[in-house]
Amino acid sequence: MLASFSWFQNAGAWFEPATLAGFGTIFTTYWFVVFVVVVLPIFWLLRRPALRLPFLALACVAYHYHFAGPAGLLPIMGLGGFTYAVGLTRNRIACAAGITLSVVALCFYKYTHFLTGELLYLLNPGWGAAAERSVGGWVPAAPPLAISFFAFEFIHYLADVRQGGQPIRNPLQFVLFSIFFPSLVAGPIKRYEQFLPSLAEGARAVGIDDVSAGLQRVAMGLLKKVVVADNLILAIDFYAPLPRFAALPLGGRWLIFTLIAVRILFDFSGYSDIAIGLARMLGVRLPENFNWPYAATDLQQFWQRWHISLSSWVRDYVYIPLGGNRHGVWRRAANGLMAFALIGLWHGPAWHFVLWGLYHGVGLAFCANYAACPGVGPPLARLLGRQPFACWLSTQLFAWFGWLIFFYPAADAWRMGAMLFNSGS
Repeated sequence: MLASFSWFQNAGAWFEPATLAGFGTIFTTYWFVVFVVVVLPIFWLLRRPALRLPFLALACVAYHYHFAGPAGLLPIMGLGGFTYAVGLTRNRIACAAGITLSVVALCFYKYTHFLTGELLYLLNPGWGAAAERSVGGWVPAAPPLAISFFAFEFIHYLADVRQGGQPIRNPLQFVLFSIFFPSLVAGPIKRYEQFLPSLAEGARAVGIDDVSAGLQRVAMGLLKKVVVADNLILAIDFYAPLPRFAALPLGGRWLIFTLIAVRILFDFSGYSDIAIGLARMLGVRLPENFNWPYAATDLQQFWQRWHISLSSWVRDYVYIPLGGNRHGVWRRAANGLMAFALIGLWHGPAWHFVLWGLYHGVGLAFCANYAACPGVGPPLARLLGRQPFACWLSTQLFAWFGWLIFFYPAADAWRMGAMLFNSGS
């Protein structure tokens, strides 16, 4: 553990730069520890909401500026200012324009290199290379910090206002909704209708129960992330590359396969625990993000328990607007595939993330419809209904095989999966 402490500032290197786990390492930097030790006591001592909220807003701006820098802060300020202004109008066309701008900003900063270099390359390698050279001078190599979170929260806000929700009129409240530091880069994704009342309650009074519960949650998150996840990565990084993975005995391969699944759960849920705990110490309750997903007995239940704030956001603002399950089996499956492709891309601009999303979309479509298949479906449904352990095992194996696609190129993931069922290489 002590060895990992000097190493964990770079722990996100195992992930794509844009993934949540890489962002989660912010919580384990020395700067962040000092920041929290200074900010929390001052917030508690101020006591009055008229003092607490401006101080918290300044602290959030300082936090964002430190980790994002001016190049990352200015685009978010512009996008946030426009979102705030059009939300005040409550005009459906203006809100739609704000939603469009958030989508365009997300695609521009996060996906331009992917769309030009990767998609065009599939059509013509020369086109892809030329496009990548042309955009390289005017598109930043790395997107602004947490652009996905900002875009999703701004889209949610304007979509709800467009449907008749009350806009945030107080600019200080909007700033705190936008850049509330515990959830800024690692989530959970907030809904403003729940966040603002909780923020007001925290500004009025933070009880000893809040501080105690928050400390316990932060401690649990650090245990998961620093002690378990960040140390598991050492073994995974050593043994998971294909030559070493192939050299392992069959039992060793299954062990590494299991450690990958444990590591991602403890990392993702660990930083969610830290964010939720820090917010609770400010008297604010953030939404839960994980609820024992590895206890799920079907894939739909898995996604009701895994990264809940993301999956519920995509359900409410992508899947249902596309038509949800209202237009027959094939339309339902197509909507699910589009929604899960977006979930995959949200984790990073790379093909293996897209494939991981589609993999889960296909899995969910099968789970929702297999019982209606003539001949095989009803007997299989009855059999699984009598075998809860088989339901649990098949669900978890499906999800865990998905982690190979999530982390590795498709060809490598396929080979690693195949190696779990034979002792050769």
